[in-house]
Amino acid sequence: MQIRNFCIIAHIDHGKSTLADRMLEITWTVRKIDHAQMLDRMDIEQERGITIKLTPARMQRKWYEFNLIDTPWHVDFQYEVSRSLAAVEWVILLVDASQWIQAQTLSTLYQAIDQNLTIIPVLNKIDLPAANPERVAHEIENVIGIDKSEIIQVSGKTWENVDKVLDAIIERIQDPLAFKKSHKKKFRPIGQDQGQNETQISGISRALIFDSVYDPYKGVLAYVKVVDGEIKSGQNLHLIHTDNNVLPTEVGYFTPDYKADKVLKEWQIGYIVTGEKSVRDVSIGDTMIKDERAKGHDDTLMKNLVIPGFKKVKPFVYAWVYPIDNTDYDKLKDSLEKLSINDSAIEYELEDSKALGFWFRCGFLGMLHMDIVKERLSREYGMETIFTIPTVVYLIKSKYLSLEQIKSWSNIQSLLKTSMYKHILWSNTTDEDAEKRKAELIPWLVIKSWSEMIDQWWIDEIREPVSAVEVVWPQEYAGNIMSLCQEYRGKLINMDYIDETRVVRHYELPMGEIIIDFYDRLKSATKWYATMNYEFKKYQAADLVKLDVYINNEKVEALSRVVHKDKAYYLGKDVVEKLKVLIPKHMFAIPIQVGIGNKMIARENISAMKKDVLAKCYGWDVSRKRKLLSKQKEGKKRMKAIGNVNVPSDVFIKMVARGD
Repeated sequence: MQIRNFCIIAHIDHGKSTLADRMLEITWTVRKIDHAQMLDRMDIEQERGITIKLTPARMQRKWYEFNLIDTPWHVDFQYEVSRSLAAVEWVILLVDASQWIQAQTLSTLYQAIDQNLTIIPVLNKIDLPAANPERVAHEIENVIGIDKSEIIQVSGKTWENVDKVLDAIIERIQDPLAFKKSHKKKFRPIGQDQGQNETQISGISRALIFDSVYDPYKGVLAYVKVVDGEIKSGQNLHLIHTDNNVLPTEVGYFTPDYKADKVLKEWQIGYIVTGEKSVRDVSIGDTMIKDERAKGHDDTLMKNLVIPGFKKVKPFVYAWVYPIDNTDYDKLKDSLEKLSINDSAIEYELEDSKALGFWFRCGFLGMLHMDIVKERLSREYGMETIFTIPTVVYLIKSKYLSLEQIKSWSNIQSLLKTSMYKHILWSNTTDEDAEKRKAELIPWLVIKSWSEMIDQWWIDEIREPVSAVEVVWPQEYAGNIMSLCQEYRGKLINMDYIDETRVVRHYELPMGEIIIDFYDRLKSATKWYATMNYEFKKYQAADLVKLDVYINNEKVEALSRVVHKDKAYYLGKDVVEKLKVLIPKHMFAIPIQVGIGNKMIARENISAMKKDVLAKCYGWDVSRKRKLLSKQKEGKKRMKAIGNVNVPSDVFIKMVARGD
């Protein structure tokens, strides 16, 4: 039986999951779909209509075996998408016939083209009254260069022409062995001697791990695509990048439920029950091998066996997480620990603050990932939480070396652990080179939250993460978009026209600017017509400053933040105005100030609570009244000098909490 492996590229609500359901039914993989989106297994996916976690499924038709991988569409899960593309030979480009190609669809499409995958364009929802297949087909032809006659028009709702998509897979796609011979770089390390590789790899079974999930009954399951040989249960397997050995207790494939089998053969997609307890031990993108020669861990052999493309997933967005009930910290810790078992991209650590108490600093891949984690904490573990305004990771160069982090070399450890040193030395620096060049890293600090930021007068340079952003919109909204991108410190790189009415602009935008409200404002400025996609590109120096907040002349680190110098005054003014409303009055006046270093840029005063000391002075001499007022004034002054401002913890949380 011949094998065909594919996935579907589509934007949200373009009908990807519905088309997958129809394929499962046509091939009799499932007899009847009990609910829509058979491959969206989570409640959140069903309700929001989005794919969060990829799901494979095996089908059979006309003596062919089809392996479909239903992939997420959002930029936050781009690495998961890239591994899915690495496990297939072709993709379906699915576009809603009543809409157009979206920015995130283009981004994933470019990845597929880079991997030389065959593209089969499909127009969906042709049954809708608003559908315009001719216009969208013309757009696809301009973007990809595929002739309009090759585009298949279908309706996932009415089943129209869905069988033609499966037939096209059989007719248009080359045999897997031919694909393997013509795409050796996809499965061999770049720069290695190919002839030597063939000799060393001969007889060794290899598999690419394109995803891993935790099952409470089976442990960690590795989703794999077998590249060479075959894999059976009970055989010792070695994971190259994590340097971990596993003994699988079961192998099988997806129906889309787990279906145990005797063996996974070359080019098949399936799962392996590893017996591990955390997905961190079975990394996405790792290479799994079966061979007696792997026991010696020969470095040359390991390099030749590796399937290219592995990288560690690193969070780009950080936020503080608090339980709404202050007594639920232990419960929140347990919930995060359980959630991280099934999601290796989550980072979390417990921290303490005098102002905010105990809280968790968590790292996420992006804003959608953060929202999904918050929703899962509520649904799966009953944890109601507060997430603060997200921030990104900054690189800070200190003018002086007397900081505790520098003297203890903890900053060097952080740079090496997170691989952030590559943005200081050069991007292709190896860990060995970084060890030798530690002296160049000494003044640099990794800052993951505003509270870690050192004082302004210590800072020599700040580097911020910059994203490559693609924005697709109708030409009529060009002025609005350009103004918005300039406001967010965007730099136009280039622009392309999809057709005479729609344009793609490529910008470089600071990630710290776009993660909060850029997308919402983009939609508002274009009446929801514009779409965007972004991905991390580099770190670069920026004119950023640290805003310090002073309450009654005492610095409150919990409210410090990093902003661009041009926006410092307006944001500082906004902070003092909010605090003036939130902090309750005391018996003395409270000054609230925001400064940059020693320079104060905004101030508000909370007036003192007043007691009517003249109430009993009716008819008294005016000098007696003045004496009482003077006595009260002196008392207020002494109270201000020695008194402490009692700021309730909910004031801090309201200042940093993210609005939903």
